[in-house]
Amino acid sequence: MWGKMAMASESKRATKRLTAAFCENVKEAGRYEDGNGLGLVVSANGARRWLQRIIIQGKRRDLGLGSFDLVPLAEARAKAVANRKLARSGGDPLAEKREKAATPTFAEATGLFLAGKEVGFRNPKHRQQWRNTLDTYAFGKIGHLRVNEITVQDVLRVLAPIWTEKNETASRVRGRIEAILAWATTHGHRMGDNPARWRGGLETILPEPGSVQQVTHHGALSQDDAPRWWIALQTREGMAAKALAFLALTWARSGEIRGAEWGEIDLERGIWTIPASRMKAGREHRVALSGAALDILRSLPRFDGNPLVFPAARGGMLSDMTLSAVMRRMQETEAQRLDEADKAAGRRPNGAPRGWIDPRSKRPAVPHGWRSVARDWAAEQGYDHDLAEIALAHVVGSDVERAYRRGDMLDRRRAMAEAWARFLTGGKAASVVPFPVKEAAGR
Repeated sequence: MWGKMAMASESKRATKRLTAAFCENVKEAGRYEDGNGLGLVVSANGARRWLQRIIIQGKRRDLGLGSFDLVPLAEARAKAVANRKLARSGGDPLAEKREKAATPTFAEATGLFLAGKEVGFRNPKHRQQWRNTLDTYAFGKIGHLRVNEITVQDVLRVLAPIWTEKNETASRVRGRIEAILAWATTHGHRMGDNPARWRGGLETILPEPGSVQQVTHHGALSQDDAPRWWIALQTREGMAAKALAFLALTWARSGEIRGAEWGEIDLERGIWTIPASRMKAGREHRVALSGAALDILRSLPRFDGNPLVFPAARGGMLSDMTLSAVMRRMQETEAQRLDEADKAAGRRPNGAPRGWIDPRSKRPAVPHGWRSVARDWAAEQGYDHDLAEIALAHVVGSDVERAYRRGDMLDRRRAMAEAWARFLTGGKAASVVPFPVKEAAGR
């Protein structure tokens, strides 16, 4: 089998064990014996690999133990001894090797897990985010490991470097590792405790997320600035400005606004029903539309073959950055106005951030911040806590309480939505700038 050169090599080295230096430098093709059936096979192209000849259940077999570049001499000897012991006791090293090969690596298990969860993700972007975080923080350290080999120490190698500095991200990574290893357990690829679990596991080693996590709130306007901001928004043209106005009136999230379809909206009854597939909580949500919100919808053009309420210029969905860009331009315009007013009055700016600014964080307001403005307004107006939380599509109460609550307080929320619209628009809820003809014509 090995040829004359290999046989000659065997005879030359039959009584002398290999050394690490010899294995590193040998060039001549052939098989070089070490003992326990272990041999280093050198190919004509210089590649080196380990091969063990062994009797398994009465039959002579050849077992590959890996390349010399990956498996040093000492490790190859240990594997050879373990294989002989197993074979002498009646076991089958080849069967164990095949079983190990059938166990996926963490990276492979991630792919299988995501494929099985395809319908469970709200959108392809969420699925990609799942994989991207693991690719960035986990695959380089545990991606090559078989799922049944991963230990608590392996998980810590992933989490420890980012647990304090990027705790929110690290917590997501931990949860995703735990989910994939749980999948591996249910599919028979591993046994025992999940090394990525928090309760009773990593919580005894890592600091509590709350003690290291810095919560960064979205920039939100003060309530005093909200009506002035609305007036400034009415000078803006385009679909993104309309979408932003609708967002401020409905308390919805940007993604819910940008993905809104005409089929979800009942103009006669003033109800927007957002399907569970597009909601963060994964449950259908009804929005009570105020008269101001309905006026915006009635001012919009509709385009054949496009179900989106707020389509982009090329027909697809508006990007999240598009709405943010409108607020950013409004911020710049307001800052410039204030600078010019100071200059005209002979005042010197004090260098503080200016424009539509969050009064607490001093950061520019962003679209998502409107949910915070609206929530604070509802609290100050004395609206029921659950009423405001349901309007924001937050999960309210325990599982039992939600099971017994059949309604969603839609009529009461409609009255609150009308009061909010009057506050925001200064009582001019019906004043809506017509959709510019130039943008509609360019479609």
